[in-house]
Amino acid sequence: MKKLIALFAVSSVATTGAMAGVALSGTASVSYDDNGSGNASETTYDADLALVGTAGSTTLTAGYDMEGASLATTGVTLATTIGPMTVSADMHNAAEDSTDNGDGDYKFQQDDTGVSVSLNAPIGDATIALDDDGAVSISGTWSGVTISHNVKTNVTTGSAAIAGMDVSVTNDDGSSTWSLGTTVSGVAVTLDSDSDVSAVFGLAGNTMTVNYIGERASTASSTDMTAAKAKYSKASAAAYSTVAISRALTSGATLAATYKSSDESLTLKASVAF
Repeated sequence: MKKLIALFAVSSVATTGAMAGVALSGTASVSYDDNGSGNASETTYDADLALVGTAGSTTLTAGYDMEGASLATTGVTLATTIGPMTVSADMHNAAEDSTDNGDGDYKFQQDDTGVSVSLNAPIGDATIALDDDGAVSISGTWSGVTISHNVKTNVTTGSAAIAGMDVSVTNDDGSSTWSLGTTVSGVAVTLDSDSDVSAVFGLAGNTMTVNYIGERASTASSTDMTAAKAKYSKASAAAYSTVAISRALTSGATLAATYKSSDESLTLKASVAF
């Protein structure tokens, strides 16, 4: 009897292992920033680990920061499908702080844990989706044009590739934004409605990226702060440019140098992804 129980246990473990899969990936980097003239230089470190466990149609995704004294959780999500429904549980309340990334400050802190349920039902060339917040969205692709509309938030997005140019347009409750992208003589160029311009091209084995970030006006938070309608305040920011040159090394790492005009700073960064 003991041998039979042991054999059953081994069979159970083997079956579970065959059904489930675990994937690990991550990134690590070290950066030196001179912080421009008149400021003290600094060296920063970042190391992240991502874990994805899959069993059938159920997936657990977890993220961790590794550069501290111990692992710090950055996200944990469990998702599964039941017929046409997708159930997702966000188990981690992420720390959200006001950060100045040159585009202005987003100022908010909210509990983002919870369970969401969405339903996707194909009807002809369109798909109708319903989430647990009561938002209905309709999306589909017709004649090469992809369109999506959320009935509750009144947000419509559209994208298409026209004559070698990628075009996307978003209308958010009456306010429209757009972006254009194309490649000319090997240079990938993008332009958007915020007057941002980006150009990426190869240069003697390196990749050079030039960005111009347009001026940003301050915006107030929306009066309706429900999950579907919330828009958080954003501080004003002056226009600036960045120039970055990166190179993939034979060691597997990538070395990048970035100059930022707003504070005349130079940042050197070595990174690796695995």
